[in-house]
Order: sequence, then structure tokens, then C-alpha cells
Amino acid sequence: MPSPAPVRDAQPVVLVVDDDPLVRGSLDSLFRSVDFAVRNYGSAQELLDAALPETPCCLVVDVRMPHIGGFECRERLAERGIDLPVIFLTGHGDIPMSVKAMKGGAVDFLTKPFRDQDMLDAVNAGIARAAERRHAQRAGAALRERFATLTARERQVMDGVVRGLLNKQIAGDLGIAEITVKLHRASLMRKMGLRTVPDLVRAAEALAPAEAAA
Repeated sequence: MPSPAPVRDAQPVVLVVDDDPLVRGSLDSLFRSVDFAVRNYGSAQELLDAALPETPCCLVVDVRMPHIGGFECRERLAERGIDLPVIFLTGHGDIPMSVKAMKGGAVDFLTKPFRDQDMLDAVNAGIARAAERRHAQRAGAALRERFATLTARERQVMDGVVRGLLNKQIAGDLGIAEITVKLHRASLMRKMGLRTVPDLVRAAEALAPAEAAA
């Protein structure tokens, strides 16, 4: 299935949440040294109250902070449907805490003081993950837009093709001529921007969750 032309994103942004101004300042300098934009927050609530940038982001957050810690911060973002790659920081890490973080999908769990290269490696991985998610979201949106252009009959033919039926079987099921099925099939493939039946099957699988929710 062909992918949409890549769209160049704006400069990636690292969101730093730590109640220690020295840590925030150090991380700010580190990330800007490799051309990342940085937004600093002194508490999780500051981040939760802020409008997040429309660009690939990675969250670097301290686990232990007053009022709202790093784990709860991520949970609150998730409740809003915001799924950011997260790197947790802690000055008092332990194995259960790191296991909890990694099982929750964290990019990394680093203990202060950390090596600059370890932090940069983790953030690069997080930004790459965010960019991949954005690309997948765009591809999914483009696919749904193309599917929306199909007529009801074209969708019926598509369903038959995806189920592995021959043109004559689809024609029999729908009570139309086989040549009409061929015409609808050619039209729907053109509208969907697809060339082969395997491409169509993959597209149908990608569309299935959205169709089920509709």
C-alpha cells in the first residue's frame, strides 16, 4: 500500500518537567546543544495546564515531585488521549520502579546523575517514536479520506474482494453483472490509490478499527 508523501515536521520539542531548576537548566542546555527545542515546566501541573506543541515531542519527567509525580503525570495525559514517549528521571531509583516504568511503555528510566549521552540517546529514541506515530496517524487519516469517497456499491465490492471472492461470486451475491463488478473494482482501486489485492486487504485491516467504532 503506497504511503502518503512525507510531511516535514517542525523542530522536535523536548518537554522537561522537574521541580529542580538546576536540573531543568542543565537539560535545557544539553538539548539545545543538539538543536532540540525545549519547554521547561517546574511541576506536572504546569505541563498539564499548557497547550502542547503540534510537533513530535518527548517528555522527560521526574518521578518524584510535589503533588503530582511523573507516573501520575503520564496517566493524566493518557486520560486526555495524549500519548507521549516518556523518559523518567529519579534521584532514588529502584528495580520495582524501573520495571513499572518500562512495563508502562517508557522509552527509558534514568537515575540522576545520568550520562549526557544516555539522555540524548533516550530522547532521540523518543522523538523517533513520536515521529513514527505522527506518520502512522497521517497515513491512517489519508486512508480514511480515500475510503470515504467510495460509493456504497464500491464498498460492497471491496468487501467481497477482501473476503477472497471471485468477481462472478461477488456479482452473484450482489445480483449484478460480472462486468459491473469489474468496473466497480477498478474504480475503487483507483480511488483508494492501490494496485494489488494484498494492498487492498491491508487497507481494509487498517480501516477495521475505525469502521467498528463508527
